[in-house]
Amino acid sequence: MAFAPPRRLVRALGETAPDGDDWLEKLPEAAQQAVALRELTVERVQVPGGRSSLVVLVRRADGTPAVLKLAPPRFRPEAERAALTHWDGLGAVQLLEPYAGEGVLLLERLHPDVSVRSLPEAKALLEAAGTLRRLWVEPPAGHVFETVAERTGRQAQAMRATASERAEVASLVSAAVGAREELLAAPPEERLLHGTFRQSKVLAGERTPWLAVGPDPVVGECAFDLARLVRDRVEDLIASPSGASITRRRVKRLAESLDVDQERLRGWTLFRAVESGVRALRVGRPQDAELLLEFAGWL
Repeated sequence: MAFAPPRRLVRALGETAPDGDDWLEKLPEAAQQAVALRELTVERVQVPGGRSSLVVLVRRADGTPAVLKLAPPRFRPEAERAALTHWDGLGAVQLLEPYAGEGVLLLERLHPDVSVRSLPEAKALLEAAGTLRRLWVEPPAGHVFETVAERTGRQAQAMRATASERAEVASLVSAAVGAREELLAAPPEERLLHGTFRQSKVLAGERTPWLAVGPDPVVGECAFDLARLVRDRVEDLIASPSGASITRRRVKRLAESLDVDQERLRGWTLFRAVESGVRALRVGRPQDAELLLEFAGWL
Protein backbone atom coordinates (compact mmCIF):
# COMPACT_ATOMS: atom_id res chain seq x y z
CA MET A 1 0.00 0.00 0.00
CA ALA A 2 1.02 3.65 -0.32
CA PHE A 3 2.35 5.14 2.91
CA ALA A 4 1.12 8.70 2.43
CA PRO A 5 1.88 10.80 5.55
CA PRO A 6 -1.20 12.41 7.15
CA ARG A 7 -1.58 16.14 6.55
CA ARG A 8 -1.18 16.83 10.26
CA LEU A 9 2.28 15.27 10.21
CA VAL A 10 3.29 17.13 7.06
CA ARG A 11 2.27 20.48 8.61
CA ALA A 12 4.12 19.73 11.85
CA LEU A 13 7.27 18.72 10.01
CA GLY A 14 7.12 21.98 8.08
CA GLU A 15 7.05 23.89 11.37
CA THR A 16 10.04 22.09 12.85
CA ALA A 17 12.10 22.14 9.64
CA PRO A 18 10.86 25.13 7.62
CA ASP A 19 13.64 24.68 5.08
CA GLY A 20 12.58 21.08 4.57
CA ASP A 21 14.50 17.81 4.70
CA ASP A 22 14.45 14.54 2.80
CA TRP A 23 12.81 12.38 5.48
CA LEU A 24 9.34 12.70 3.99
CA GLU A 25 10.66 11.84 0.54
CA LYS A 26 12.30 8.68 1.88
CA LEU A 27 9.37 7.73 4.12
CA PRO A 28 7.34 5.52 1.71
CA GLU A 29 10.38 3.39 0.88
CA ALA A 30 11.48 3.20 4.51
CA ALA A 31 8.00 2.09 5.57
CA GLN A 32 7.84 -0.56 2.83
CA GLN A 33 11.22 -1.92 3.90
CA ALA A 34 10.23 -2.02 7.58
CA VAL A 35 7.02 -3.90 6.74
CA ALA A 36 8.72 -6.39 4.42
CA LEU A 37 11.58 -7.10 6.83
CA ARG A 38 9.17 -8.15 9.58
CA GLU A 39 6.61 -9.84 7.31
CA LEU A 40 3.92 -7.49 8.58
CA THR A 41 0.42 -7.16 7.20
CA VAL A 42 -0.63 -3.54 6.95
CA GLU A 43 -4.13 -2.58 8.04
CA ARG A 44 -4.01 1.21 7.75
CA VAL A 45 -2.10 4.38 8.46
CA GLN A 46 -3.40 6.03 11.63
CA VAL A 47 -5.16 9.32 10.76
CA PRO A 48 -4.97 12.11 11.83
CA GLY A 49 -2.00 10.57 13.65
CA GLY A 50 0.64 12.48 15.52
CA ARG A 51 2.82 15.50 14.81
CA SER A 52 6.16 13.72 14.95
CA SER A 53 5.80 10.28 13.35
CA LEU A 54 4.00 8.03 10.91
CA VAL A 55 1.94 5.44 12.78
CA VAL A 56 0.86 2.31 10.90
CA LEU A 57 -1.49 -0.33 12.30
CA VAL A 58 -0.14 -3.75 11.35
CA ARG A 59 -0.29 -7.45 12.18
CA ARG A 60 2.75 -9.61 12.75
CA ALA A 61 3.30 -12.92 10.95
CA ASP A 62 1.51 -14.80 13.75
CA GLY A 63 -1.51 -12.48 13.53
CA THR A 64 -0.66 -10.41 16.63
CA PRO A 65 -1.80 -6.79 16.24
CA ALA A 66 1.00 -4.24 16.51
CA VAL A 67 1.97 -0.69 15.63
CA LEU A 68 4.83 0.32 13.36
CA LYS A 69 6.11 3.81 14.08
CA LEU A 70 8.60 5.77 11.98
CA ALA A 71 9.99 9.15 13.08
CA PRO A 72 12.70 11.53 11.82
CA PRO A 73 15.88 11.91 13.91
CA ARG A 74 14.99 15.41 15.16
CA PHE A 75 12.10 13.93 17.16
CA ARG A 76 14.52 11.68 19.05
CA PRO A 77 13.03 8.23 18.34
CA GLU A 78 16.09 6.52 19.81
CA ALA A 79 15.50 8.31 23.12
CA GLU A 80 11.90 7.09 22.99
CA ARG A 81 13.15 3.55 22.42
CA ALA A 82 15.51 3.83 25.40
CA ALA A 83 12.75 5.13 27.69
CA LEU A 84 10.27 2.45 26.64
CA THR A 85 12.95 -0.18 27.21
CA HIS A 86 13.57 1.15 30.72
CA TRP A 87 9.85 1.32 31.60
CA ASP A 88 9.37 -2.20 30.17
CA GLY A 89 5.62 -1.81 29.86
CA LEU A 90 5.05 -0.30 33.31
CA GLY A 91 2.63 2.55 32.61
CA ALA A 92 3.72 2.77 28.98
CA VAL A 93 3.27 0.95 25.70
CA GLN A 94 5.49 -2.11 25.31
CA LEU A 95 8.27 -2.43 22.75
CA LEU A 96 7.89 -5.64 20.73
CA GLU A 97 11.43 -5.52 19.35
CA PRO A 98 14.40 -4.09 21.26
CA TYR A 99 15.72 -2.60 18.03
CA ALA A 100 13.69 -2.32 14.86
CA GLY A 101 16.04 -0.04 12.93
CA GLU A 102 17.04 3.62 13.14
CA GLY A 103 13.91 5.68 13.68
CA VAL A 104 11.65 2.60 13.54
CA LEU A 105 9.71 1.27 16.54
CA LEU A 106 7.51 -1.84 16.65
CA LEU A 107 5.03 -1.45 19.50
CA GLU A 108 2.21 -3.25 21.21
CA ARG A 109 -1.19 -2.33 19.76
CA LEU A 110 -3.40 -0.27 22.03
CA HIS A 111 -6.78 1.21 21.09
CA PRO A 112 -5.57 4.14 18.96
CA ASP A 113 -8.92 5.91 18.87
CA VAL A 114 -9.67 5.69 22.60
CA SER A 115 -7.68 8.06 24.81
CA VAL A 116 -8.20 9.31 28.35
CA ARG A 117 -9.41 12.55 26.75
CA SER A 118 -12.63 10.72 25.83
CA LEU A 119 -13.57 10.52 29.53
CA PRO A 120 -15.33 13.26 31.53
CA GLU A 121 -12.76 15.85 32.60
CA ALA A 122 -12.47 14.93 36.29
CA LYS A 123 -12.13 11.21 35.51
CA ALA A 124 -9.68 11.93 32.69
CA LEU A 125 -7.37 13.92 34.97
CA LEU A 126 -7.50 11.19 37.61
CA GLU A 127 -6.62 8.39 35.18
CA ALA A 128 -3.94 10.44 33.42
CA ALA A 129 -2.30 11.38 36.72
CA GLY A 130 -2.29 7.75 37.84
CA THR A 131 -0.59 6.70 34.62
CA LEU A 132 1.99 9.46 34.93
CA ARG A 133 2.91 8.44 38.47
CA ARG A 134 3.97 4.98 37.22
CA LEU A 135 6.39 6.50 34.72
CA TRP A 136 8.36 8.52 37.28
CA VAL A 137 11.22 6.14 37.97
CA GLU A 138 14.94 6.50 38.51
CA PRO A 139 16.69 6.96 35.14
CA PRO A 140 19.04 4.17 34.08
CA ALA A 141 22.66 4.44 35.19
CA GLY A 142 24.81 6.33 32.72
CA HIS A 143 21.76 7.52 30.78
CA VAL A 144 22.12 9.85 27.81
CA PHE A 145 18.67 11.43 28.04
CA GLU A 146 18.37 15.19 27.73
CA THR A 147 17.84 16.99 31.04
CA VAL A 148 15.11 19.48 31.84
CA ALA A 149 17.79 22.16 32.22
CA GLU A 150 19.16 21.43 28.74
CA ARG A 151 15.80 21.32 27.00
CA THR A 152 14.39 24.41 28.65
CA GLY A 153 17.66 26.23 28.08
CA ARG A 154 17.23 25.90 24.33
CA GLN A 155 13.60 26.87 24.63
CA ALA A 156 14.36 29.94 26.76
CA GLN A 157 16.86 31.14 24.18
CA ALA A 158 14.26 30.88 21.40
CA MET A 159 11.67 32.61 23.60
CA ARG A 160 13.98 35.57 24.23
CA ALA A 161 14.69 35.88 20.52
CA THR A 162 10.96 36.04 19.74
CA ALA A 163 10.33 38.50 22.59
CA SER A 164 12.96 40.84 21.19
CA GLU A 165 10.87 41.07 18.02
CA ARG A 166 7.36 40.84 19.51
CA ALA A 167 6.96 43.32 22.34
CA GLU A 168 3.49 42.00 23.22
CA VAL A 169 4.96 38.79 24.66
CA ALA A 170 8.01 40.31 26.37
CA SER A 171 6.54 40.50 29.88
CA LEU A 172 5.25 36.93 29.84
CA VAL A 173 8.55 35.64 28.47
CA SER A 174 10.44 37.51 31.18
CA ALA A 175 8.21 35.99 33.87
CA ALA A 176 8.51 32.49 32.42
CA VAL A 177 12.29 32.62 32.02
CA GLY A 178 12.63 34.03 35.52
CA ALA A 179 10.52 31.20 36.91
CA ARG A 180 12.73 28.67 35.12
CA GLU A 181 15.89 30.12 36.64
CA GLU A 182 14.43 29.92 40.14
CA LEU A 183 13.18 26.35 39.62
CA LEU A 184 16.52 25.11 38.33
CA ALA A 185 18.40 26.63 41.26
CA ALA A 186 17.23 23.81 43.53
CA PRO A 187 15.61 20.91 41.63
CA PRO A 188 14.11 18.46 44.16
CA GLU A 189 14.62 15.17 42.30
CA GLU A 190 15.83 13.44 39.16
CA ARG A 191 13.35 11.12 37.50
CA LEU A 192 12.81 9.78 34.02
CA LEU A 193 9.90 11.83 32.65
CA HIS A 194 7.55 11.34 29.72
CA GLY A 195 8.36 14.83 28.50
CA THR A 196 5.22 15.59 26.51
CA PHE A 197 2.50 14.06 28.65
CA ARG A 198 -1.16 14.97 28.16
CA GLN A 199 -4.53 13.24 28.07
CA SER A 200 -4.32 12.34 24.39
CA LYS A 201 -1.03 10.51 25.07
CA VAL A 202 -2.81 7.93 27.26
CA LEU A 203 -4.56 5.18 25.29
CA ALA A 204 -6.77 2.29 26.31
CA GLY A 205 -5.00 -1.05 26.45
CA GLU A 206 -5.70 -4.73 27.03
CA ARG A 207 -3.17 -5.73 29.71
CA THR A 208 -3.72 -2.44 31.59
CA PRO A 209 -6.68 -0.06 31.20
CA TRP A 210 -4.51 2.96 30.29
CA LEU A 211 -0.96 3.21 28.93
CA ALA A 212 1.15 6.17 27.87
CA VAL A 213 2.48 6.53 24.32
CA GLY A 214 4.70 8.92 22.41
CA PRO A 215 7.22 10.04 25.04
CA ASP A 216 9.89 12.64 24.35
CA PRO A 217 11.82 11.56 27.44
CA VAL A 218 13.75 13.94 29.63
CA VAL A 219 15.34 13.65 33.07
CA GLY A 220 14.38 16.09 35.80
CA GLU A 221 11.74 16.88 38.38
CA CYS A 222 8.21 15.51 38.32
CA ALA A 223 6.57 18.96 38.37
CA PHE A 224 7.94 19.61 34.88
CA ASP A 225 6.11 16.57 33.51
CA LEU A 226 2.87 17.32 35.32
CA ALA A 227 2.85 20.92 34.08
CA ARG A 228 1.71 19.96 30.58
CA LEU A 229 -1.28 18.10 32.00
CA VAL A 230 -2.48 21.22 33.84
CA ARG A 231 -3.43 22.96 30.62
CA ASP A 232 -5.21 20.05 28.96
CA ARG A 233 -8.43 21.12 27.23
CA VAL A 234 -7.15 24.69 27.32
CA GLU A 235 -9.78 25.74 24.79
CA ASP A 236 -12.52 24.76 27.28
CA LEU A 237 -10.76 26.63 30.08
CA ILE A 238 -10.51 29.81 28.01
CA ALA A 239 -14.18 29.55 27.02
CA SER A 240 -15.27 29.24 30.66
CA PRO A 241 -16.06 32.47 32.57
CA SER A 242 -14.34 30.89 35.58
CA GLY A 243 -11.39 29.48 33.64
CA ALA A 244 -8.78 31.24 35.76
CA SER A 245 -10.12 29.90 39.05
CA ILE A 246 -10.57 26.41 37.56
CA THR A 247 -6.93 26.48 36.48
CA ARG A 248 -5.72 27.44 39.94
CA ARG A 249 -7.82 24.68 41.51
CA ARG A 250 -6.44 22.20 38.98
CA VAL A 251 -2.87 23.12 39.88
CA LYS A 252 -3.67 22.58 43.56
CA ARG A 253 -5.53 19.29 43.01
CA LEU A 254 -2.89 17.75 40.73
CA ALA A 255 -0.05 18.85 43.00
CA GLU A 256 -1.71 17.30 46.04
CA SER A 257 -2.69 14.06 44.27
CA LEU A 258 0.86 13.42 43.04
CA ASP A 259 2.82 14.84 45.99
CA VAL A 260 4.33 17.65 43.92
CA ASP A 261 5.09 21.09 45.31
CA GLN A 262 2.27 23.40 44.22
CA GLU A 263 4.44 26.45 43.56
CA ARG A 264 6.94 24.43 41.51
CA LEU A 265 4.07 23.03 39.46
CA ARG A 266 2.69 26.53 38.92
CA GLY A 267 6.12 27.76 37.82
CA TRP A 268 6.71 25.00 35.30
CA THR A 269 3.13 25.33 34.03
CA LEU A 270 3.81 29.02 33.38
CA PHE A 271 7.08 28.31 31.60
CA ARG A 272 5.69 25.53 29.42
CA ALA A 273 2.54 27.45 28.48
CA VAL A 274 4.51 30.57 27.50
CA GLU A 275 7.05 28.48 25.58
CA SER A 276 4.30 26.72 23.62
CA GLY A 277 2.45 29.97 23.00
CA VAL A 278 5.53 31.81 21.77
CA ARG A 279 6.46 28.87 19.54
CA ALA A 280 2.94 28.81 18.08
CA LEU A 281 3.27 32.52 17.35
CA ARG A 282 6.66 31.97 15.72
CA VAL A 283 5.43 29.25 13.33
CA GLY A 284 2.23 31.02 12.30
CA ARG A 285 -0.48 29.56 14.55
CA PRO A 286 -1.84 32.78 16.08
CA GLN A 287 -5.07 31.25 17.45
CA ASP A 288 -3.17 28.60 19.42
CA ALA A 289 -0.76 31.27 20.61
CA GLU A 290 -3.59 33.47 21.86
CA LEU A 291 -5.16 30.63 23.88
CA LEU A 292 -1.88 29.57 25.45
CA LEU A 293 -0.70 33.05 26.33
CA GLU A 294 -4.04 33.99 27.86
CA PHE A 295 -3.87 30.79 29.93
CA ALA A 296 -0.32 31.66 31.00
CA GLY A 297 -1.52 35.07 32.15
CA TRP A 298 -3.74 33.38 34.76
CA LEU A 299 -0.73 31.82 36.47
